[in-house]
Amino acid sequence: MSLAADVDVVVGRFRLDVTLDVAPGEVVAVLGPNGAGKSTLLRVLAGLLPIERGRIELDGQVLDDPTGGVFLPPEERPVGVVFQTFDLFPHLSALDNVAFGLRRRGMPRRDARARAHDWLDRVGLGDRAGSRPGELSGGQAQRVAVARAVVTDPAMLLLDEPLSALDVRTRADVRRDLATYLDGYAGVRVLVTHDPLDALALADRIVIVEDGRVTQVGPPGEVTARPRTPYVAELVGTNLYRGRAAGGHVELDGGLHVVTSTDLDGPVFVVVPPGAVAVYRARPDGSPRNVYEATIEHVQPLRNRARATGRVGDTTIAADVTLDAVSQLGLHAGDRVWFSVKATEVQVYPA
Repeated sequence: MSLAADVDVVVGRFRLDVTLDVAPGEVVAVLGPNGAGKSTLLRVLAGLLPIERGRIELDGQVLDDPTGGVFLPPEERPVGVVFQTFDLFPHLSALDNVAFGLRRRGMPRRDARARAHDWLDRVGLGDRAGSRPGELSGGQAQRVAVARAVVTDPAMLLLDEPLSALDVRTRADVRRDLATYLDGYAGVRVLVTHDPLDALALADRIVIVEDGRVTQVGPPGEVTARPRTPYVAELVGTNLYRGRAAGGHVELDGGLHVVTSTDLDGPVFVVVPPGAVAVYRARPDGSPRNVYEATIEHVQPLRNRARATGRVGDTTIAADVTLDAVSQLGLHAGDRVWFSVKATEVQVYPA
């Protein structure tokens, strides 16, 4: 199974213009901030919203092609959807919720319920077949929703923020279970989420969508190691800058000069991990090649450490320090301090 989608659609004043390809055996996560167009993309793939330009082809079958006059409505698409709020029928049992799609396709009631029961067994809920959604926990309802989506053997499974309705304690367990279900599913798998943990745990490839456009694509490790937009850098908690390199020297767009151990020329991205930034009250001696006088803007506790954000001219730099260091240095907003970064800790790659 594979998906090739070239999507161009306008909703109000918002335009979604993205290309999405999913290879056989691949789980793709579409990740982005609220309002980026993720749910609009899912609605388009599900057939709830026709495209204005482009083409959507699923395993050789054209689902939407305005030029060719092709548009398959949702009920005719071989697609299963797990909605953010699960959307189970409250008056039906778990068994009949899962059997619903099969019955709509004309399968006899006995056969549909037998197949639905088999799927409830697979997701560990065979003993709750007679329970209604109101009698299930959030994690159990999510598993029923997954079973209902895949019981009809759809060619494509769409998951719209499938874990967002769960509490924090339940989410980690259900995320692990969902990874198991997705691994055993043979069709195209597209996960829409704004949670980077979901994307990192479940996807083989991440597609970043911002303001209706694809801004970065790659395996999870590559996207997190080499962010290309401020949004991605914020997700992974690192300092990201653009600049122009000449050998081992980079002039950042904000005017700061950075020495690196990487020999590149031309436009580049520069990543400085906050943990690589050392903070001093007085100008440090020794080997650091990058030393800057900064003004602390704020200090934010983060579990067993703190993040001190300072400004050097027009450039903002975040530094991670221990809680003991915050106390010893007496860091407060408005303080003048020194930041230093070793050249070997600076990552540079072409923009």
